[in-house]
Amino acid sequence: MALAERPRPGVQPLWIERIPAAWWALALILLTMPAWANNFILFQVMGWTFILGMIALSLMFLAGYGGMVSLIQMSVAAMAGYMMAIFGNSGMGDISMGLPWWLYLPIAIVIAAIFGTIVGALAVRTEGIYTIMITLAIAAAFFYFTRQNYTIFNGYSGFNLVVPPELFGVDWRQPMPFYYLTLGCAVICYAVVVYVSRAPFGLALQGVRDNPRRMAALGFNVTAHRIAAYTFASVIAAIGGILLVWQNAQIAPGTAGIPAVIDILVIAVVGGISRPIGPFIGALIYVLLRTFSPDVLLAFGLSGERFKLLIGLGFLAVVFFSPDGVLGLWERWKSRRDRRRDPLTGADE
Repeated sequence: MALAERPRPGVQPLWIERIPAAWWALALILLTMPAWANNFILFQVMGWTFILGMIALSLMFLAGYGGMVSLIQMSVAAMAGYMMAIFGNSGMGDISMGLPWWLYLPIAIVIAAIFGTIVGALAVRTEGIYTIMITLAIAAAFFYFTRQNYTIFNGYSGFNLVVPPELFGVDWRQPMPFYYLTLGCAVICYAVVVYVSRAPFGLALQGVRDNPRRMAALGFNVTAHRIAAYTFASVIAAIGGILLVWQNAQIAPGTAGIPAVIDILVIAVVGGISRPIGPFIGALIYVLLRTFSPDVLLAFGLSGERFKLLIGLGFLAVVFFSPDGVLGLWERWKSRRDRRRDPLTGADE
């Protein structure tokens, strides 16, 4: 490397300078959260946020970069959870095979990815509302099939006592280890999505989203890129599904019910479907409303079940004022602030 290209002493590398200060502050908060947050916040609130954020991230990748709104992502996550319970250990010893963790985890992810790929191969031949309806129909069929099949999926009861293996002498279902486990998986999935979006495959997928005919004329296989996007998104959803089962210690048909399928869409849209951080913002908002709004409603003498009404009203408000979710609202606020700022002094007018 030439002398002029070498970093000078005391000067930070360029990639560090490009990271905004807000990201460093967020990283510090997340890494130190177990020191000041209680177990309920770590396990239930933040753990659930990271898990739902990963599943919604798979939907964001398809919709944001591929232009394909898929409602099958929660079903893919549930498929991974079911396969882990079937091939691993659970309270249903007559069905579960009891394979070691290093074998049943890859099997669960691969089967879930194959399932998502098959659905994608059917869905990519349609566009718009037809893609949504096909994936929704398959999600509904998966829900009813798991509820009615007792030989493989144990019907309505599903599987219980599905817990993570104790690796390195750590009980990963304890609040602090589980928090760091979900945080690490969320960061890895986020980083991989960002990398893929800037890689040749991601750029080609965005070209297919914007103008599939031109991309086909340039020699790109439009259908293959879309199906590969489903495969990639299914792997992310499968990881989230495995963590979700470990958190609940069970898997049942309701995990992939129609309400859960719609919740993933709401999370992705509310957070913002144009950037990978959006699903995690939407997941945090959803989890906070889902966790604390019933208590607030009960304090006012209302039924706690009406929290879904609050979530629906919030969804409508965000979509009405900003099609790009909370991220869109933030960008609009920043642009207005910058327009009001004096260009000479930098102070607000």
